[in-house]
Amino acid sequence: MTAKTTKRILFIDDEPHMQYIVKTCLKSFAGWEVLQAKSGFEGLIKAETEKPDAILLDGMMPEMNGIICLQKLQLNPKTQSLPVIFLTVTSSLTEPHRFLELGAVGAIAKPFDPLTLVTKMTKILGWNVEELKL
Repeated sequence: MTAKTTKRILFIDDEPHMQYIVKTCLKSFAGWEVLQAKSGFEGLIKAETEKPDAILLDGMMPEMNGIICLQKLQLNPKTQSLPVIFLTVTSSLTEPHRFLELGAVGAIAKPFDPLTLVTKMTKILGWNVEELKL
């Protein structure tokens, strides 16, 4: 029997209610540890110091949007290998290939179904569903 490993997800989003919803979903449905950052700047620091397994990144934030944050993550040798999933408004997903071209591993549309968030992330990241807490 193999022990289940807890994944560490960094969620970068400036909206407190969205941070609460995502943290609750990921912790409750998958048992994942959720690190939070309320800005791109804070996210860059936490990504480097906390070394999460993946980053869930809001596309629209003040001061530094998700695309610029992703570019800065890719420029830093300590964070460039971290997989990034955009969590962004549906209108931005009219061109999903754009996120892949930028270096993200995928995108999930806002609003999202809290019951399927973990499954969508697991599929995008190529993680084993059987490792989930479900």
